[in-house]
Amino acid sequence: MLLTLSLFAEYKSEYPTKELLNSGIPIVDIRTPGEWRETGILKGALPIMFFDQNGNYNINRFLTELNQKVDTKKPFALICRTGSRTSMVAPWLAKELGYNVINLKGGMMYVTRALGVKPVKYKAE
Repeated sequence: MLLTLSLFAEYKSEYPTKELLNSGIPIVDIRTPGEWRETGILKGALPIMFFDQNGNYNINRFLTELNQKVDTKKPFALICRTGSRTSMVAPWLAKELGYNVINLKGGMMYVTRALGVKPVKYKAE
């Protein structure tokens, strides 16, 4: 079964474009709640923390929430502050779980500065 999964897995790492952001592809923001409150999130993004403020993570918790909120049989994108965290998580999701995932290089810093996209206020669920 792992061989079958890897045949369909696809990992991309690319700078976000306004077209991608407006395409309807799910964007999962893996930053911390403190970061979401401080800088806001992209409109429509799904906040699902991967690493906490101490750098710890709980893979089972993350995957449970991800699979509840995202159809992981379809492509989705990951974003963080600068693209550093997503550059670790995205290839792992593709390789180990067979997900079609895009690492948004440059993260929120790129989206807000280079693309001029204004985040929306984070509202805790």
